[in-house]
Amino acid sequence: MTLPPVLQAQLRDLVAHEGNPRAAMLESLRLVQAAEGWVSDDRIPQIAAELGVTPAELDATASFYSLIFRRPVGRTVILLCDGASCGLNGADAIRDALMSRLGIGYGQTTPDGRFTLINSACVGGCDRAPAAVIGPDRTLVGPLTADTLNAVLEEAP
Repeated sequence: MTLPPVLQAQLRDLVAHEGNPRAAMLESLRLVQAAEGWVSDDRIPQIAAELGVTPAELDATASFYSLIFRRPVGRTVILLCDGASCGLNGADAIRDALMSRLGIGYGQTTPDGRFTLINSACVGGCDRAPAAVIGPDRTLVGPLTADTLNAVLEEAP
């Protein structure tokens, strides 16, 4: 299946705006991911053709950035911080509780497709440690406790 015309137009506009196809590569991947939830291997050559770069160049960019998802993810992605500040403030207990409750490990998706859990070196919430970024709107939540974690999971789509 080819890229939808609306995405093709957005990619062409992005290249025109950036003035350079390579400068548009990361944002083009983000556009496709926002529309489709992830960037499949089939999409890489299609996006590359729209941008005027090689599939290898685009694949290298997609593979470098951990927040460009190269396989399907759940409706709610949980980026759980495993940085120093969060680690010193109880992130291990939050990780263990989350993995136990969801029945998945890092990089996995729940069988119902609701949650995907990803570890992150830092989510920029040291003042809220332990923290996570949750959901399609990437909401920073913390400090996480067993109670706040349960509330966040209940509210997730």
